[in-house]
Amino acid sequence: MTTLNIRHRTTYRYNGAVSLNPHHLMLRPRESRELRLRSMRLNIAPPAIVTWAHDVAGNVVATAAFQTLTTSLVIESLAEVELDAAAWPIFSIAASAISYPFLYSADEWTDLGALALPQHPDPAGRLGAWSRAFVRSEPTDTLALLKDINAGVLAWVSYQGREDEGTQSPTRTLERGWGSCRDMAVLFAEAVRTLGFGARIVSGYLHNPAEAFLGSSGAGSTHAWAEVYVPGAGWITFDPTNRSVGGANLIPVAVGRDIRQVMPVSGGFVGMTDAFNAMSVEVSVRPSAA
Repeated sequence: MTTLNIRHRTTYRYNGAVSLNPHHLMLRPRESRELRLRSMRLNIAPPAIVTWAHDVAGNVVATAAFQTLTTSLVIESLAEVELDAAAWPIFSIAASAISYPFLYSADEWTDLGALALPQHPDPAGRLGAWSRAFVRSEPTDTLALLKDINAGVLAWVSYQGREDEGTQSPTRTLERGWGSCRDMAVLFAEAVRTLGFGARIVSGYLHNPAEAFLGSSGAGSTHAWAEVYVPGAGWITFDPTNRSVGGANLIPVAVGRDIRQVMPVSGGFVGMTDAFNAMSVEVSVRPSAA
């Protein structure tokens, strides 16, 4: 078990006084059998009225409402978590799903819903063909197939961090041959969906103490990856940016059908058209001193 301190600070600066719209914050680590949240605190300037709720995916969302004009906005999250994920996990896949193709049960298919359907247009069928190339035979081992696609993303796409907002479409990522961690997560999730798997996007943090993983400029950073639902094993974590399986170095915060649904901070402002000046994000993920 590892105890980690996470600091996530987002700063916006404006060229003049602006009125801030409500901001939605997805910053609270998502607790599970592998992760326990020991404490969390939000520091926001200017002061805000903060309310909490769970969204349709079970994520904890804070809404910050502001009542004053300001020339800057600082949102800082401080969290302490206990991470107890196995470095080499073993998955108890149901006998009915050990080999691909398999059928989800009627209840599973209903509950997975849109998570099992591609979310991006692929009129030429390029992504489907790329995914199908990993199916070496029918039947084939389900977990081996998913691992091959996970590794295949990084074999096809080189990692390149991007400061601009948004995500490339999966076909665009394949065409370019490069992408950020969020581009790779979306590509992987969409690829397995074309094969009939239920998948979701995860946003959170990467703990990278040896600075050996891609997607981090230091010992820790924000990160994006994916999970695939396999009967018996449940949601299995795949990080295509680092060809890894399991959550040993990952701290999930939010899950969703689309990357747009799991952004850490979202909101707007009312002001002059040239009011926005700059945005900066600082993240650290470090072992607790205690």
